[in-house]
Amino acid sequence: MKILHTMVRVGDLERSIAFYTEALGMRLMRRKDYPGGEFTLAFLGYDDDTAQIELTYNWGRSSYTLGDGFGHVAIGVADIEAACDRVRSAGGAVVREPGPMKHGTTVIAFVEDPDGYKIELIQD
Repeated sequence: MKILHTMVRVGDLERSIAFYTEALGMRLMRRKDYPGGEFTLAFLGYDDDTAQIELTYNWGRSSYTLGDGFGHVAIGVADIEAACDRVRSAGGAVVREPGPMKHGTTVIAFVEDPDGYKIELIQD
């Protein structure tokens, strides 16, 4: 078994695709409209063999309330400072600057996507 994807609902699909591709360097793997259900699915990732992010856009819905049960998605990065700079230059928010995690030595940072979902960057 393996994890295939994590799904998040987004209010503006084009804005979210731009964030994940430009700020986080993912590729749009596939995208499909479902007219009968009035939604679009877009899958983004780094390659076909790793877990992906499924962005679900429900037509006509522009925002969601983030639940307090969701934590974050984690992405390993070779250069955490450069990754944060890339997020900033793409218009994203760095909500926790790079530094050691509390009570540990692993270097982490947190960024937010356009819908407010948290993404943890972990220095490889």
